[in-house]
Amino acid sequence: MSSATPTSARVRRLPVVGALRLGRPSDVWFKPALSVVAAVAPPSLLLMTLGRLDLAPYTMAGSLCALYAHNRPYAARAKVLAWVILGMLGGLAVALVSASLTRNAVVLVTVGALLAAVQKAVCDATRVGPPAHVILTFVSSAALFVPQTPGQVPGHLALAAAAGVWAWLVGMAPAPLRPHGPERRATAQALNAAAAYAETARGGEEGGAGARSAAYAAVHAAWQTLLAVRNRPSTTRRALERLVIRAEVALAAPADADPARLSSWARAVRGTGRIPRTGDPRREEDGLRREEDGLRPDGVGSRPDGAGPCRTDGGARLDDDSLRRDGDLLRERDELVGVAAERAVAPRPLWSRLGPLAPVAVRSALGCALAGYASLALGAERPYWALVTAASLYQANITLTWSRAVQRVVGNLVGVLLFAAVAPVAQLGPLALVLCILACNFGAEALIGRNYWLGSVCVTPLALLVTELPGYQPTGELVTGRVVDTLVGALVGFVAAVAVTNRRAGRRVERALTTVDRAREHAARVAADPSSTPAALEAARRGLAAAVVDLRATADAAAGEWWQRALPQERVVLAEQAAHRTLAATVRRRGLLPDPGTTSTYTYTEGASP
Repeated sequence: MSSATPTSARVRRLPVVGALRLGRPSDVWFKPALSVVAAVAPPSLLLMTLGRLDLAPYTMAGSLCALYAHNRPYAARAKVLAWVILGMLGGLAVALVSASLTRNAVVLVTVGALLAAVQKAVCDATRVGPPAHVILTFVSSAALFVPQTPGQVPGHLALAAAAGVWAWLVGMAPAPLRPHGPERRATAQALNAAAAYAETARGGEEGGAGARSAAYAAVHAAWQTLLAVRNRPSTTRRALERLVIRAEVALAAPADADPARLSSWARAVRGTGRIPRTGDPRREEDGLRREEDGLRPDGVGSRPDGAGPCRTDGGARLDDDSLRRDGDLLRERDELVGVAAERAVAPRPLWSRLGPLAPVAVRSALGCALAGYASLALGAERPYWALVTAASLYQANITLTWSRAVQRVVGNLVGVLLFAAVAPVAQLGPLALVLCILACNFGAEALIGRNYWLGSVCVTPLALLVTELPGYQPTGELVTGRVVDTLVGALVGFVAAVAVTNRRAGRRVERALTTVDRAREHAARVAADPSSTPAALEAARRGLAAAVVDLRATADAAAGEWWQRALPQERVVLAEQAAHRTLAATVRRRGLLPDPGTTSTYTYTEGASP
């Protein structure tokens, strides 16, 4: 259940054409696109009716929060959206107060760079995204260069807060119709990815490594979605967990997996009907675990020589496929118990997650500040676009950062051409301007899933149109300034990424793996010791569960970072799965579940789903 993907030991090349290649659109591309339009339109049209369209940039700051948390279950989405809105208001407040106290551009750039670093680190630590910190940085950086007085700040913050509340309502609106929609989508994606990998592996086709990495990433994303709500899981969520475990089984043994069945489960999950059953391990216990009697209720007993199961009613002995299916069911039950134990562990404190991100924060602060200063040196009056460009570049490693720089430059250059074509239409009147802004919002979210540069083609005219809300400005000056700031921000930002790398990430993963191994061995010894007290079992269980959570967080932070050794992806995945089985053993040892015995004596119960 790790999103860690294989990485080369060294960065060999910096792609250009590959960075611009278009991918498939997201399955739910229309959801964020429609959400942002629904969040932006009412406040903007209301201000236009009141003749105060100059205040729309503040309401748009709150409305853009509707872009977040579309992959979260609704219970978790409510909290995430609330925190995003508060974070947006906090950054906006700092920016507005700074703008009201000084007009020194160097000071304002410094404040913007520090805000960008904090926003980047917090979003990475809390895994908020997409679009992560970029929207928050855009809002706060733009506000730094808007003329402001201290008396105006409360009113402008109130407008942003009101629009943020509306964005929260828009984000939560689908909940009554599809209460488990995000969980279903994530599970379906995991099943489809596992089916694709199984098909590739069985056919011996090329690209197996890529399909395997994509499948692991999809399974990990599904677990993140299912575990986002930490309360007692519902029947629906528990059924989805079983399906994700089936996807994991397919990754472990693709030759034995049935791609057609995985795909059919994925299709069934996407709808609103009943979730397909894969077999409930708890239900099979009664028919599979009574080894001590020598005779099962269904007529199956153990062979006297202990070699395996046999039938006492004259039937044929169960074959290896049945035994393997039984083992899968029991492993599934163990995984479910392990997942439940992991869910019970409280998340790590935010401050402890921020520590490993110090290099990322330094990189962001340095790159954004230098980009802003360079833009000022070239004569820019509002260098926030260079600052935002630098802030948007920083990805997991140098190669990805370079790719994002290429995408940002190409997208912005094409975007300014689009703005030059749209500007005459937008200047026809306030309504035309608002409609152009809404169209750009929709286009950006509809296209950005295919490639970042394609979305930037709409983001650039959107940002330029927003600057015209207080009053129209010469198109030529806006285009020229944006092109220069884009090139400066991309160049300086990339240099800062090369200068500040996170080379300690690999050592942290190794330490986390060692911690999990030790915690698992300790928990296994405690569970096997008949004299272990309940307190010792509980302490061992909680220690192991906490170590698993920490391993996943550390592996996520290190995935793709530019360091000398490749990330040990398979060790991370195997360590997590082994830890879940050990967690299940500690739970059984406490008597919360019956001990099923050994898998060699399990038999297949008629009617159980394999």
